[in-house]
Parts: sequence; structure tokens; C-alpha cells
Amino acid sequence: MRILICNDDGIDAPGIKVMEKIARQLSDDVWIVAPAAEQSGAGRSLSLTSPLRMNELGERRFSVVGTPTDCVMMALRQVLDGKPDLLLSGVNRGANIAEDITYSGTIAAAMEGTLLGVPSIAMSQVGAHGQKIRWETAEEHGPKVVRRLVETGWGRDVLMNVNFPDVAPDEVNGIHAVPHGRRDQSDVTIEPRVDGRDIPYYWIGLRRQKSTPPPGTDIGTIWRGGISVTPISLNFTDSKALQAVGEVFSD
Repeated sequence: MRILICNDDGIDAPGIKVMEKIARQLSDDVWIVAPAAEQSGAGRSLSLTSPLRMNELGERRFSVVGTPTDCVMMALRQVLDGKPDLLLSGVNRGANIAEDITYSGTIAAAMEGTLLGVPSIAMSQVGAHGQKIRWETAEEHGPKVVRRLVETGWGRDVLMNVNFPDVAPDEVNGIHAVPHGRRDQSDVTIEPRVDGRDIPYYWIGLRRQKSTPPPGTDIGTIWRGGISVTPISLNFTDSKALQAVGEVFSD
């Protein structure tokens, strides 16, 4: 099995080293094509007004001055001599749950792979900012999750989003297939500051608040120490709304 690895934290991020360890438990044919610098929050952006520059850093290891989407396109159309059998995106530093998926470059790389016909899995290790990330949890449980998903298979226009909880490997509370939840939007903060030239600027962030999210979603699963697995469809059409709108314009 040929495996392609990408991420949004950059080619030198600790999470991509963890992902390589996961991939090498599954195959010896592993390729890495990742952003030269961090692209967190880039979403599925594509570089259209600047050239892409790629550097070969070692055997089957390349960096691209661009977004995660750029990296996947370069991998499939310039680096590899054919499609890989599997794309693994991550392991991301921090959660990609709920609305995170609309901003995430980690999800974007898996989405691009899916669009190009490659089964794709995005993986993230939950952890608090400023605290030690428990990479060992993703490293230990990641191969098992990937093996089960690959053995089972999934739809052509679907990618898998996996999040590992912020607990020790032996404290993981099972693997759960769950839908995405919704964050409390009051968690989002915009902090005003002033630079050395008295010019204002702003930081967007998340306020950590105590809460007890309900079970049955990715947020609730992670909060209870479980691994969340969520299938994401590339078909964004809402069938109920489509029917209602169709009736409005039926004459």
C-alpha cells in the first residue's frame, strides 16, 4: 500500500513525525509532501496568485511553499507516478471537531485527496494550548484505527475525520463513530492589543470554559476520553432545503 502524508502544521511539525510512525506500521511505501511552514486555519485555500516552490528534503520527502491543498495537488500531479492507495493528513496539533472542520487545513488536505479519488483520513491529537501534547495517544491508537477503516472501506465522496482525546493511551474510552457537534460560539474571543508603534491589532482565540457537552457527538466523545471517528461527505447539498426551494420555484 502506497501512503501519502500531508498536514497543515508544516513539514517540521512533531505531529507529522507521529503520522509517519503510524504509516510505517502499515506500509514501507510512505511519501511525505507537506507545507514548508505552518498553514493552520488555511482551510481549502489554493494558491492562484503566487508560484509554488517545492524542495526535496530527502527520499520521498518534499516541502511545498503553499497550502495543504497545494501540497496534495503537487503530490498527485508532480511527485508521485500515480495515485497513492491512502492519504493520511496530520497528526494535527489540537482538535478538529465541530466547526473546526470548515477552517482546518488538515481536513482540507483530506478533502482534496478525496476529490482526487484517494481514500483519505484526517487525524488530530486534542490538547490544550501551552500544555504538553499527548502524541503517544495518537501514535499508539492510530494504526489500529486506520487498519479498521481501510479493511472496512467507505464511500468514494467521503473522508474520515479522527480525533484522539487528551488522555494517556491506556485511559482511552473506546473508539466511537459519531456526528459533528456544535461549539458554544461564546468560546470565540477577539483580543485587542497595541503594537510598539501604537497601532492596534487583534488576536482571534478560544476561551477555555467549563462545560459538559452531551454524548453522541465528536465534542462529547472527546470530552469523555474517547476517540471520535466522523465520516464527512463532500456533498454539501441539504436535501430538505432543496425540496422546499424546489417547490417555491416549481412554476
